[in-house]
Amino acid sequence: MDNSSGDSAAAAGIFGAFMIFYFIFILAMLALGIWIQWRILVKAGYSGWLSLLILTGIGGLVVQLILAFGRWPIEDQLAAALAGRPAPAVNPSPFAGPPATQ
Repeated sequence: MDNSSGDSAAAAGIFGAFMIFYFIFILAMLALGIWIQWRILVKAGYSGWLSLLILTGIGGLVVQLILAFGRWPIEDQLAAALAGRPAPAVNPSPFAGPPATQ
């Protein structure tokens, strides 16, 4: 008897189950990456919505370059607080987060 059709069906079932697990794992890692980057951007003074750029191919690199070489809004606020001055007005931009409440 030839049992090759049964073996191939079992292999296809195992492969299908693996692909479903792999897809769920990739989605979980993507969600975790977005959440981590969201937290970093908010702490730096940027809008957390910028973290969604990692869904594009090059957007994650752009966000990393902004964080690495840009002046963080929180730095201006810290410098003003250390000097005893009122915090500088934040220039509204499409990437700015909600205004801080006092």
